[in-house]
Amino acid sequence: MTLYPQLIIDTLSKVRYPGTKKSIIESEMLEDDIRIDGMNVSFSLIFERSTDPFLKSTVKAAEAAIHAYINKEVNVTINTKIKHPQKVQEEEKALPGVKNIIAVSSGKGGVGKSTVASNLAVALAGLGYKVGLLDADIFGPSVPKMFHLEGEPIYAEEIDGKQMMIPALKYGVELLSIGFFIKTEAAALWRGAMASNALKQLIEEVKWGELDYFIIDTPPGTSDIHLTLLQTLAITGTVIVSTPQQVALADARKGIDMYRNEKVNVPILGLVENMAWFTPAELPQNKYYLFGREGVKQLAEEMNVPLLGQIPIVQSICDSGDNGEPVAANPQTMTGIAFRNLAEQVVKQIEKRNLQQPPTVAVKTQ
Repeated sequence: MTLYPQLIIDTLSKVRYPGTKKSIIESEMLEDDIRIDGMNVSFSLIFERSTDPFLKSTVKAAEAAIHAYINKEVNVTINTKIKHPQKVQEEEKALPGVKNIIAVSSGKGGVGKSTVASNLAVALAGLGYKVGLLDADIFGPSVPKMFHLEGEPIYAEEIDGKQMMIPALKYGVELLSIGFFIKTEAAALWRGAMASNALKQLIEEVKWGELDYFIIDTPPGTSDIHLTLLQTLAITGTVIVSTPQQVALADARKGIDMYRNEKVNVPILGLVENMAWFTPAELPQNKYYLFGREGVKQLAEEMNVPLLGQIPIVQSICDSGDNGEPVAANPQTMTGIAFRNLAEQVVKQIEKRNLQQPPTVAVKTQ
């Protein structure tokens, strides 16, 4: 089959933009930059504002039209351009020196979200990037233990007349957690407002400096903490962690829905299937699917988001976390390779997201 520009234009004339009730061609939203290379097609759609509520749905409708009316095998890349980009002054940003903010989330607890967040941060640092990791799980902080930093003193220095905390540093990652400020055995009995204020301090009263990636280990589920993060930071994208188990997948769907909410509009970078299978050390070629097989892979296909990686159950992951030595710090092991591959996929999706979509903005309070 031969593709040509007019075929693309005729097809896009069938796609209506909800804002005008006219087709995207009639609405003059198609940029004059159609590129065709075999079965690969790319073009740009022009929107008035980055906060356009119909941006994502219009892009998806355009892609679906090409697959439906031309050929489902066509590889479509749709870039978005903004006529009137929203101006965000650097000094208004909570973390002006941070290029990309990634929230690592899960619909429920116990799926290994903190393990994935910690090892992702270490793997990114191993690739040569400047990385920060914030433990935003105020009620169940685990980063101090996973990095063997329990009881680590956190110091402050005066910067521009204001006391700023200095993050801990290990494995090339700048680290901060509420766990550094409370006793290990103590429960954080805080109301929502107190927890939210504590989290804002860990973001705004810290010398994070220049970072390529700022990883946030969020609490499981959806809560006031998530709302505080969304209102405080312009999150570049989120990584959803789940096991293949059906009950975990049901909660993962809720997490995806929260970030895709029209008022939130944070891109889903992809899904990570944790505890994908068990491989015993004495039988390295065997795979035992203890929690179901490829459930997260199927969910990724259903939700039309990338599957970033599948992490097996290996005793060394648990032992390393308990001993404060993330497995990603040793990239030669099987699990170290898995997390390095995950980091590379996250970088790839971040670059793609930044090329094709406008910057995320923090959620405005009503």
